[in-house]
Amino acid sequence: MTRESPSAVPETRYADSGGVSIAYQVLGDGPIDLVFVPGFASHLEHAWQHPRLAHFYHRLASFSRLTLLDKRGTGLSDRVSPNDIPGIEQRKDDLKAVMDEVGINRAALVGVSDGGPLAMLFAATYPDRTESLVLVNTYSKRIRSDDHKEALTPEAYGDFVREASEHWGQPVAAELLAPGSANDPRFRDWWGAALRMSMSPGAARAMLEMNSAIDVRAALSAIHVPTLIVHRTGDMATPVEGGRFLAAEIEGARIVELPGDDHFPWLGDADAVLEAIEEFVTGERSGLVPNVALASMLFTDIVSSTKKAADLGDRDWTALLKTHDSLVQDAVSRFEGREVKHTGDGSLSVFEGPARGARCWLYLRDRLHDIGLSIRGGLHTSEIEVVNGDVRGLGVHIAARLMGLAAPDELIVSSVVHDLSAGSGLTFAEGGVHELKGVPGDWHVYGVTG
Repeated sequence: MTRESPSAVPETRYADSGGVSIAYQVLGDGPIDLVFVPGFASHLEHAWQHPRLAHFYHRLASFSRLTLLDKRGTGLSDRVSPNDIPGIEQRKDDLKAVMDEVGINRAALVGVSDGGPLAMLFAATYPDRTESLVLVNTYSKRIRSDDHKEALTPEAYGDFVREASEHWGQPVAAELLAPGSANDPRFRDWWGAALRMSMSPGAARAMLEMNSAIDVRAALSAIHVPTLIVHRTGDMATPVEGGRFLAAEIEGARIVELPGDDHFPWLGDADAVLEAIEEFVTGERSGLVPNVALASMLFTDIVSSTKKAADLGDRDWTALLKTHDSLVQDAVSRFEGREVKHTGDGSLSVFEGPARGARCWLYLRDRLHDIGLSIRGGLHTSEIEVVNGDVRGLGVHIAARLMGLAAPDELIVSSVVHDLSAGSGLTFAEGGVHELKGVPGDWHVYGVTG
């Protein structure tokens, strides 16, 4: 750590996100809005006590209006119970709430470490709000698997979780995250305090368990904003192979590999990281807003509708259908979705996240039981094209085919929905592998049980 004095701390303010307060700070008056999405642990005000981090923030603010935030459950934002750790979809809402509060229409997002998957999902879901995307020492899937060798091994991540659980509040994993400063007593004191101030030991354990399930690979093909990946080749916490995977999977992405082994970008040769970011985000922009985005499509269908119509007669069936349509409209609105169209005795709606779509279906199922109707559903998350209010794309057909697999009162979802719902609190039942008519490949599916 240098001998510079700690920087003055910008004013901390709060944005409301569904009744939860999200802490943020704004500094700089540059022409570009830059939103910094932090990693696992953060504390807005304590961060400024480290001169290297303060320098990093000031450099970003020298060419932008920089917005910093503490994610829900960390730092100065509202804390949560270890049993109610927020998933990535909920934090995506929090990021949008901060941008709305600051008055940011479109921003360049900088996602660092565990903040990277959140920034990626935001960019895929809200291309109209994302000017560009910078991903620093981050990943699309946290834990290595047979189909993704580019991530941290389960053993290495397990060692990190055990150390954090046993020694939270001490300078946990300093050798892994900041090998160049790991033996500096001042850094160790600062890092231990940062962990204590960011969250409790119980929340840390729960957060690490949630992070272990992060897998946003399915969203990468839906990112169409200018993207820069900056990755240090010696980073042991997030292997550089994960950054190379991002560069290969995100359309038009550019990767800058830098020497060094510090996971924290503001340590080591921080100026090289800053120069890459500044050059990228201050370059020319097309100004075009894509008409494609990542969305979750929910198909619903009334079970045995033909028999029900015959039993009731035309007049009563028409009245019951009107009530059904009203309940669908109410449920979709309640969970912040958009009803695209009716499909005779069902509906197609789109949501900005899969958990919203699943919860909407569960709520609607219970409301329709009250009027004697049973439904089935299919939910899939993928890139869609919006044309005159309608939605197009293979994902629409996949959601319809998933609904065809569902039994009465059952919602069948794709593995994409399952993977992107990590930390949402939803529970799933194994549904096996199926062929979907007209859709290439075999599809692993799940049932939503609550």
